[in-house]
Amino acid sequence: MHIEKISEIIAHFIGLFETTTEEMRARTNYAEGAAPGDDGPALPDQDAFTAAFSSNLQLKDYDPAIIYKSGSYDIEYGPARHLGRVFEESIEKLAAIAARDIPLPHFGSPTDIVLSDEPELTVFAGPGSAISHVVQVNVLYDDDYLDMTDGIHAARDTSFVIERLAEFSTQAEIFTPFAGLHRTDTYDGALKIAQDLESYIQNAQNSEDGGDSEDSGATQPSADATHDFIRVDPEINTVYVNGKVEAEIPVLDDFLPDRGLAKLPEEPDDSNSSVEQTDPSGNSLEVTAGANFLVNVASVINTGVIASVTAVMGNYHQIDAVSQSFVYSDNDEIASALRSSGHSAEAAGTIAKNIAVFQQSTFEASSHTEPDAADPTFPTSWRVSVIDGDVSFVQWVEQYHFVSDNDTMTVTTSGSETTILTGGNTSINFSSFFGMGMQYDLVIIGGNVLDINSITQISLLYDNDWVRAGDGAGPGADIETGGNLIWNFASIHNVGTGSPFEAMPDYMIETQKAIEDRDPNMPEGLSFDVNFQGYAGLNVLYITGNLYDMTIIKQVSILGDSDDVTQAASTLLANNPDATVTIDTGSNAVVNIAEIVDYDSFGQTTYLAGQLYSDAILIQGGLVEHDTTQPHQADDRLANEVIAFLNDDDPTGGDSADGVINAGHDLSWSSAHPADVMQAMIA
Repeated sequence: MHIEKISEIIAHFIGLFETTTEEMRARTNYAEGAAPGDDGPALPDQDAFTAAFSSNLQLKDYDPAIIYKSGSYDIEYGPARHLGRVFEESIEKLAAIAARDIPLPHFGSPTDIVLSDEPELTVFAGPGSAISHVVQVNVLYDDDYLDMTDGIHAARDTSFVIERLAEFSTQAEIFTPFAGLHRTDTYDGALKIAQDLESYIQNAQNSEDGGDSEDSGATQPSADATHDFIRVDPEINTVYVNGKVEAEIPVLDDFLPDRGLAKLPEEPDDSNSSVEQTDPSGNSLEVTAGANFLVNVASVINTGVIASVTAVMGNYHQIDAVSQSFVYSDNDEIASALRSSGHSAEAAGTIAKNIAVFQQSTFEASSHTEPDAADPTFPTSWRVSVIDGDVSFVQWVEQYHFVSDNDTMTVTTSGSETTILTGGNTSINFSSFFGMGMQYDLVIIGGNVLDINSITQISLLYDNDWVRAGDGAGPGADIETGGNLIWNFASIHNVGTGSPFEAMPDYMIETQKAIEDRDPNMPEGLSFDVNFQGYAGLNVLYITGNLYDMTIIKQVSILGDSDDVTQAASTLLANNPDATVTIDTGSNAVVNIAEIVDYDSFGQTTYLAGQLYSDAILIQGGLVEHDTTQPHQADDRLANEVIAFLNDDDPTGGDSADGVINAGHDLSWSSAHPADVMQAMIA
């Protein structure tokens, strides 16, 4: 302790020495500076030090020790009779345990002591439902008007395009009977959808067997039906293209049209590189009024609740439905004076394909997870999760495209390179869903199972174009008015339902009863199921109600691309002898792609106590319209909606009263607001 005191004194002395040194250094630095001037303010005199200073504090030597005094630990003992009663209660408890004939810790494991009279099975909460509704809508009005001349040309009324597309939609309904399904989250709603699908499939099968189909293309005398096809129970791993079985799936990239001016650059431009052109400017006119792309892509991969073994106490309904349809009109009119390249709707027509793929497979486990046939191990314990009520896994995706690109142009050569792009619109809807749920060794469903997969695809295209030649226009032009592509691709792949269903064994019923009674003892038959060979324990899920797994995809793409291009005579004939003119009003692509991968089971065994209904239906249809509607000039009359809004006088001359317009909560105008606010393009 004495050494510590000396160390502390030395440390404080060193610190005091350093402080003194700092003060001396500060004085030296101050002395080197300039002294205050004589004219500076006078400082007051400091109080003189008085020797009479005194203190009543007692000076002691420095002691770094810490003094600590512990608190009191006095114990107040209660009455002796109280301690005696606690001892008596302990003896009574030991006597009660001994009377139950339970081995004491000295003769067995402490876990062997169970104080309850009847043991009960411990159950855990299972996973919940998963429901998602996705609606994607793209609306675009891009009706451009361009006039490169100094003349006056009347505007064109394109309302007939919308009217014709509405008629196309009505004609496509015969091929898409499932397009009217309404979104639902309840089991009753899902059961109603399943019943409607089953009823339609049964009626279609009866009509097909009787040789009389109500969906015959002959009901549309003004159109050419490319095919009218209904197939019930398509074979496994089969590809259907326009109603015919094909060996391979067509590749989309092999059919996409060349977009010309609207084609995206394959590599980004280097902004640092210089651009130099020494050749004189060319003499060309290149017009692209089409080249629109409408793409819907939807992918759903569902692994909600999957198991190696599934036991269904009720009925099992499995339905796969695909309906695809397209209606298009590509009836173009080209002035004979401009036909120099031979390009026309007949030379490069519209390609339309409905492609459907049905697949069923069994999950292939890796080799190291397969049990050894000679392994005598069987499960001796189980872990049970219970869900009270129904469980639903619903993925509902709807995608819509409404694009109007009806351009009206009057173009002429100008003695230089001129490019005009009034089309080239790209509209894309993309939706991807991947649901990863829980995996169990055994799933027991007390009610029914509804497994519904449905894909509906509708593609409508109106591409009637007019390419005219004005008086004195130059000879010949390279014209492309066709080259359109309509592509509907649908794929449904079921994993785990390819194997046949088996009858419900008795021990599965006993297992259900044991879970309901909370019996901790696993049924003996369950422990010796060959599907569970090599398992040390079982992870079991019991759903007391119904299970419905429903995936619905609906895709609608509507494109109106009716262009009217007039080539007028050039006003610079002296400088414009050999002009190159290229006009493309086609090259549109309407693409719908949908894929459903449904994992129902990881194993090959499904026990069923009720009835089984498993079916699939494929409907593919297409109509080609030869529409001859001619465009009209837009008049200056006010529309009926404008007259109603302004509350103008009755055109018939009658008296008019105050008008009231109530729009209510109709917000449809906001959903269809034009993306091109200028509604025009000036090149």
